[in-house]
Amino acid sequence: MLRRDFVLGAAAFPFAASAASLSFRFTDVSASAGIHFQHNNGAFGPKYLPETLGPGCAFLDYDSDGWQDILICNGMDWPRHKKHRTTLALYHNNRNGTFTDVTRAAGLDFEFYGLGVAVGDFNNDGFPDLYLTGFGQNRLLKNNGKGGFVDVTKQAGLGGRAALSTSALWFDYDRDGLLDLFVCNYVRWSPETDVFCSIDGKDKSYCTPEAYRGTTCWLFRNRGDGTFEDVTAKAGILDTSSKSLGVAMFDYDNDGWPDLLVANDTQANKLYRNLRNGKFEEIGTSVGVAFSEDGKERAGMGIDVADSDNTGRKSMVITNYDNEMLGFYRASPGGNFTDLAPRSDLGRATRHSLGFGCFFFDANLDGLLDLLVVNGHIDDTVRNLGGKSEYAQKPQLFLQSPGGGFRDVAPEIGGGFADAKVGRGAAYGDFDNDGDLDVLITTNSGPAYLYRNDLLDGSRSLRFKLIGTKSNRDAIGAKVEVHTGSTIATRMVKSGSSYLSQSELPLTFGMGHAAKAERVVIYWPSGRADEHTNLAAGRQWTVQEGGKPRQ
Repeated sequence: MLRRDFVLGAAAFPFAASAASLSFRFTDVSASAGIHFQHNNGAFGPKYLPETLGPGCAFLDYDSDGWQDILICNGMDWPRHKKHRTTLALYHNNRNGTFTDVTRAAGLDFEFYGLGVAVGDFNNDGFPDLYLTGFGQNRLLKNNGKGGFVDVTKQAGLGGRAALSTSALWFDYDRDGLLDLFVCNYVRWSPETDVFCSIDGKDKSYCTPEAYRGTTCWLFRNRGDGTFEDVTAKAGILDTSSKSLGVAMFDYDNDGWPDLLVANDTQANKLYRNLRNGKFEEIGTSVGVAFSEDGKERAGMGIDVADSDNTGRKSMVITNYDNEMLGFYRASPGGNFTDLAPRSDLGRATRHSLGFGCFFFDANLDGLLDLLVVNGHIDDTVRNLGGKSEYAQKPQLFLQSPGGGFRDVAPEIGGGFADAKVGRGAAYGDFDNDGDLDVLITTNSGPAYLYRNDLLDGSRSLRFKLIGTKSNRDAIGAKVEVHTGSTIATRMVKSGSSYLSQSELPLTFGMGHAAKAERVVIYWPSGRADEHTNLAAGRQWTVQEGGKPRQ
């Protein structure tokens, strides 16, 4: 593959990739793998707003044994209508294609109206910790290193904060080697302040967020002693107009400091540029990511940012409501973004779907990032309105071709992947350690789906697990460049992205049939850069900051 420079303009960015036989297949292994999950959104008639939102999910290696485990968030019955007891689910990877439910053994069998999850080792002890978001009091759960978690919310200074929180992520915004925490909050809602909304003028329906006041996101700085400081106002994040659902970290200006992109529902999207002094500047409008192409605020939900085509320039995807299409923003050389979806097949393919979880990943390991989008409406009565929208909707997998086009191959990859679902969260991870990326999808008031990815043409990957020393131990914020021939692929270790969910932390580079990467450069959050040469494909390399790669 040749390195390609991107020129803005519809003609220069074709989306309709030509049909070709696929080199990979998906298999639904949910039941055979032991993922028996049922989401409870608590719905019992009054149609409370949080019932439309969840759940999220995550791939994580909670016991640090080198195999990705699975966590799925869950809601609960509302207090005035208690019939069932439901909790989140933690599944331990048995290393043979199956999982065991260890929720109770891990100390996670508590009731909580949960929505999202962020995974990160905030105390740098080698075991990932959890931050759970939802309605009420969010939870910080410290990994005890013995297969369990301890609720340290109050001790950490994060208690006493009731909200309707959605997505969250861990990142080291001040580059002191400690993971800080960013939390999205949606709107000011409670059962007592619930508003009556109706589509037909008689029956209650779920309200859009316009019915409620917005609220600010939160930023918490890690003090390094197990506690956190609320720096929301001091850092320039305070904004009570936001109605935030998704957040992605990336390096907007390539200065080595992490920036944030926040998807807002019926409000302008926000891009917080890190000023490298503990503060952020909001520049979403000035760089072109705040609104649609025609200047409208859309219903931003899921989100991701990546160098999707190996040009070194960022691509942003934000899922939106039906009749809005997703936003696909591409950076120009000057740092501004243009939404290319309206003039493309990608926009047309997503106009009549309501998107939630989304992410870039290399499904076929050809070196180009593909795009997965999970869809589903918010109200089952939408089918009665006579339009094109349905409550359950088909997920989409847009495969990128070497020419830069995208084609939805969901109907072709098997496993029932293209069956209609009320989709919400989505994450990727290599749960069977075979080098390709598997997919986890959650549904609202329904099951979770685990899809195993099987490569058919012998394509291989190059995978990296990074361990920070001066940097945070998870190396969140690290960037890796893989040089193969004339192609330079760049990926970032990141928390967050998608919707309420988190994908695995190890990085995967599709290598096609290349035998090795001639050169690999790792840019650590501490500012250190390490270079390695001639790393063989078809393997996962563990690299400690300042050290040599090992298998």
